[in-house]
Amino acid sequence: MTSASEAPPARTGEIRALTGLRIFAALWVVVFHFGFTPALATEWFWRPFRPFVSTGALGVDLFYVLSGFVITLTYLDTMGPRATGRLTVGFWWTRICRVWPVYATVTTLFGGWLLFKAAHVPPGAPVAYQSVQPVVDVWHYLEQLTMVQLWHRPFFDGSSWVGPAWSISAEWLAYVCFPALALLLWRVRRAHPALAGALAVACMVPFAWICWTTGNPYHPWSWLLRIAAGFLAGALTCVAVRRVTPTRRVARGAAVVAGLCVVAVLAVLWASAQRNPPGEYGGVVVLLFPLLVGALALSSRGPSRLLATRPAVHGGRISYSLYLVHVPVFEVLWTAMARFPVLAPGGRLYAVVVPGALLAALLLAHLTYRLLEEPARLALRSRGPGRWARRQRAAARVVTAD
Repeated sequence: MTSASEAPPARTGEIRALTGLRIFAALWVVVFHFGFTPALATEWFWRPFRPFVSTGALGVDLFYVLSGFVITLTYLDTMGPRATGRLTVGFWWTRICRVWPVYATVTTLFGGWLLFKAAHVPPGAPVAYQSVQPVVDVWHYLEQLTMVQLWHRPFFDGSSWVGPAWSISAEWLAYVCFPALALLLWRVRRAHPALAGALAVACMVPFAWICWTTGNPYHPWSWLLRIAAGFLAGALTCVAVRRVTPTRRVARGAAVVAGLCVVAVLAVLWASAQRNPPGEYGGVVVLLFPLLVGALALSSRGPSRLLATRPAVHGGRISYSLYLVHVPVFEVLWTAMARFPVLAPGGRLYAVVVPGALLAALLLAHLTYRLLEEPARLALRSRGPGRWARRQRAAARVVTAD
């Protein structure tokens, strides 16, 4: 590692291992929601994985750490010294180009599905598979489209038409705040990597403590704690990684740390599931997420080599689409299972259609990425404030950490 007075060249560009990590975070969330499929919990092949599947909501927190890291890596050198109005608007526009087209399309289509379903169920019957039913009307549609539906709610239940989209609203809040955060990060960019890394882990302590002591991480404004802690932890992890000189010795050590983090996460999740009374104690593993992300960013072997393979990287690139489309696919499946006995547990087609829903979600995510997400991003970023964003990226190629 470098001393606090030395500064290695800043890292830029895609870190393929972190892109690959995204598909594992997304699949963790996907199988968590898939576990709500009727009768699936009783399947013999599902039971051994319950400690890991039942904690899949933590994939959202891993996404937050990844997001904080990547956004800081990409934009700190251009926004940290002076976040002008033009730079700020340009940054927000790049984020809109990235997240909004798929989000708006899936939200609109699924809103139409909810209206269609509401017209065909008895009055007062649940329409969405959520504990709190979302309101589908024009005003709430505008809230959904502007991605602010969560900001004034203490709980995320029922806030979004597409259930998991609450986290997109939370992350949009982090993006809105990032220009101010970048000014602060720029002033601590010379911090010793050990100090920055320790602060990153410390950010995750409050949420980990709540999970470990109560087994119930859902309390008023817990979503705000999760996005603030995860995003800031990822940003500070990036500050630490930028201060480390990439040598073979560092890469070997980072590969060992990454491997140990994966083993520790699995072991802690299994041990937490054995606690009595049962609860969501496994959230304590969020303490390991900054270490895992930082170690993967510094190594090119071990877990990093696996995550940097072409299939994993492609999976990471379609992970955002997968995150948004999988619940609509599952909700259509569950509705069909309730309506058609042949698809219900014990029905002739149950064993075929249920696993097929997972494959359908992956295929739809691939098509959505190829046909909508990436083309829309490329088309939008060259328009309006996208021109300012291009100048930001051009400047980033010649700026190094001082």
